[in-house]
Amino acid sequence: MKRLIGPTAIFTVLAFSVFALPARAQRPAEHPGPAARPAPVGPAHPVRPAVGGGYIPPKGPTTHTPLPTGGKPDQPGHPTAPHVHTATGAWVGHVSNPAAYHLDHPWEHGRFPGPTGAGQVWRIGGGGPSRFWFGGFYFSVAPADIAYCDGWLWDSDDVVLYPDPDDPGWYLAYNVRLGIYVHVLYLGPQ
Repeated sequence: MKRLIGPTAIFTVLAFSVFALPARAQRPAEHPGPAARPAPVGPAHPVRPAVGGGYIPPKGPTTHTPLPTGGKPDQPGHPTAPHVHTATGAWVGHVSNPAAYHLDHPWEHGRFPGPTGAGQVWRIGGGGPSRFWFGGFYFSVAPADIAYCDGWLWDSDDVVLYPDPDDPGWYLAYNVRLGIYVHVLYLGPQ
């Protein structure tokens, strides 16, 4: 019997040491762990910018939402160009200007055959406001909106197309990085 008690006693002492040591090492008083460190200062989630920053509106505009007059932003820090608020998805600056957006032959080059709306992000492949492309299709920015796309990167920005509910023949190209949108005309396939 003594032979069994000896090895069992040694095994018990070793097992206790192996399992008790890690528990002892985790005591906050002796070794501060993650729970003993102060919490980081700041919000738990990153703060989304008020305009742009990768936000994609879930749907296009439904009504006219003019920009404030005098070239002033609608809120501090917002652009004076047509844009979308990330907090509410509100489209600001969508106006119908019959003179600027009138087309004698709407859909002259056909309707854009690709998907539109929040489910499809397109990467601009090159060009400039008068003629740019993505996904094998050409587009042109409305002359009245060219000043609004001054900061666009014509070889790498992501855009989402939305049908323009007010101006036949036009789409709204929303720049995901900047949160700014402009009227664009579909010119056909490459």
